Amino acid sequence: MTASLSLGIDIGGTFTDLVIHDPSDGRAAIWKESTTPDDPSRGAIAGLERLLARSGIQAGSIGRVVHATTLFTNALIERKGAPTGLLTTAGFADVLEIARERKYELYDLFLEMPKPLVPRPWRREARERLAPDGSIEVPLDMEAALAEVADLVAQGVTSLAVCFLHAYANPVHERLVAEAIARRFPQLSLSLSCDIAPEIREYPRTVTTVANAYVHPIAEIYLDTLEAALKRAGIPGGLFLMLSNGGLTHVAEAKRAPVQLLESGPAAGALAGAWFGRHAGLERVLAFDMGGTTAKLALVDDGEPLLAWGFEAARTKRFLRGSGLPVQIATVELIEIGAGGGSIARPSELGTLHVGPESAGAQPGPVCYGRGGTEPTVTDSDLALGYLNPDFFLGGTMRIDPGPAVGALEDLSTRLGLEPGRGAPGIHDVVNENMTGAARVAIAERGRVPRDYALLATGGAAPVHAWNVGIKLGVSRVVCPPGAGAGSTIGMLMAPARIDRVASRNVTLAQADWSEIGATFEGLEREALHIVGGTGADLSRRSLRRLADMRYVGQGSEVTVALPEVLEPQGVLAAFETAYGQLFGRTPPGANAQFVALRLSVSAPMPGAGGTLRIGRIEAGATALKGRRRVHFPEVGDIETPVYDRYALSPGVTLEGPAIFEENESTFVVGPGARIGVLPDGSILAERVA
Repeated sequence: MTASLSLGIDIGGTFTDLVIHDPSDGRAAIWKESTTPDDPSRGAIAGLERLLARSGIQAGSIGRVVHATTLFTNALIERKGAPTGLLTTAGFADVLEIARERKYELYDLFLEMPKPLVPRPWRREARERLAPDGSIEVPLDMEAALAEVADLVAQGVTSLAVCFLHAYANPVHERLVAEAIARRFPQLSLSLSCDIAPEIREYPRTVTTVANAYVHPIAEIYLDTLEAALKRAGIPGGLFLMLSNGGLTHVAEAKRAPVQLLESGPAAGALAGAWFGRHAGLERVLAFDMGGTTAKLALVDDGEPLLAWGFEAARTKRFLRGSGLPVQIATVELIEIGAGGGSIARPSELGTLHVGPESAGAQPGPVCYGRGGTEPTVTDSDLALGYLNPDFFLGGTMRIDPGPAVGALEDLSTRLGLEPGRGAPGIHDVVNENMTGAARVAIAERGRVPRDYALLATGGAAPVHAWNVGIKLGVSRVVCPPGAGAGSTIGMLMAPARIDRVASRNVTLAQADWSEIGATFEGLEREALHIVGGTGADLSRRSLRRLADMRYVGQGSEVTVALPEVLEPQGVLAAFETAYGQLFGRTPPGANAQFVALRLSVSAPMPGAGGTLRIGRIEAGATALKGRRRVHFPEVGDIETPVYDRYALSPGVTLEGPAIFEENESTFVVGPGARIGVLPDGSILAERVA
């Protein structure tokens, strides 16, 4: 039997999504399994068994497995990582505590800063020092450093981060001490800053290295366990992991630097938006992914999601910038909002309606699940408003009960002093406004205008909310692709292999040695190609991008610039000035530009990725109209609305709103005043005409 199929597994806070895709003809089989928080792999394997049984697919025909997980992010948030120590240069043990000396809320007298992942007693110093240019000022005292490590091991430390001053300029001391530690303490997990974050700025560099050390042992155990479980299930294909940058890598690289996986799940949603957008003929897309716990938006320009070169993990105030741990990795640029199907609604301290960010998750889940939940959620609201069909939730495989949901909503209305029946539309409107408000600010900060984009909805809850979110944002086109409820998992299966590498290079353009810069890029390229090649990707079709972090001399922040193919001063300066001008409107006259870091991105298509997507069936004589039900729309109230079988709609079909489209994993809700069409790829496009 030829193992030609691909399996995607995306473990979310409420559901674990599984998709098996046949790249030869585009057929896909989808299953959503309730996530098992105590052991995420248990739910994934249980879901796989049900998917195989339901679809009739043999495990032996699966040639590769692609996986995204929030396990490592959750370990940081919940402080459930390995006992971790830090070895740093003498005088710098408190970098994690001092941080940036900046308050993210200036007038909060009870401000809570993010706590370091390494407690003070486990932060040790080594006698050594390098100058900013990498020259040795104080030689490494090896025996003293090993004595500190021995004491940490005796106290129970199982993972160690090594972050010496200016190691990005010269890794010699970190390499020497790592070799000695590995010989003397072979059981100790090691993370070096020169491998994990070879960039300037001591605080984020140290945080990134420590974060990698904190999750490193967990990653090794989890990935080994998952690989073994897949083998026991009879799957011969290799395991590949989704990275935060929207690309795939092999298990060895994921184990080496698991910090690269912190945003793997959300990145898959953005990648799905980009892939579906390209197939729908849309180059500018707002990828809107809303699941059970959170909602994410990503800007997609020219068919590619925007990338950032760092993000904040484990925020004290989840959606407040500056309250988290800065992690220096390449990541899809995401706007995250604490809004999902499981987001809980309750009265605030001021007596107003408050929705999220707390979520009912998979256990106990929304009230309508009948698993012990008592507080109304967004899903309960959507059910009460008529958006969801209680007999066709997850294609009828999971029964939800509107009775208890309505009761909980009425109780909330009473507590808020509202008229009966006002709780459900209030929740729907508040959660939509929360998402829209966060999106407006983030889009404006990036110099974009929402009306230039189409809103593309993926995730179980996004198709329900996308139409009204689009109205609030001023977006006239809303798209729901086929299989939207498992969109992130589909995005993973279409992802290329990708690796991003960085090297610090602090020099002005006037003083730059261009042959040395070229040699640096060549070294980064060799390293990147070695890793990408290890995935089995097609290197003959690789894409390579050279970038640089640049600024004007004297500035404290940088702009990441795509460099021209020929590296020469005038071309590089022109690229920098163009990027700088787009952000700030003008460039300072007479200022000198400088490099701060050189970046390289390499991607290549994976075997079995891409192609088309076919979900469900279009049977001869099938009736698309399933019936009608009363549905609430904010602009007109409750009206009789046609309900369509998504699978029975052929490309080219045109309809008018209001309308509801049901498929197994999600429900697309379109309001009045819409012109609706089914695109050639099966996506449903709804456009506002009134």
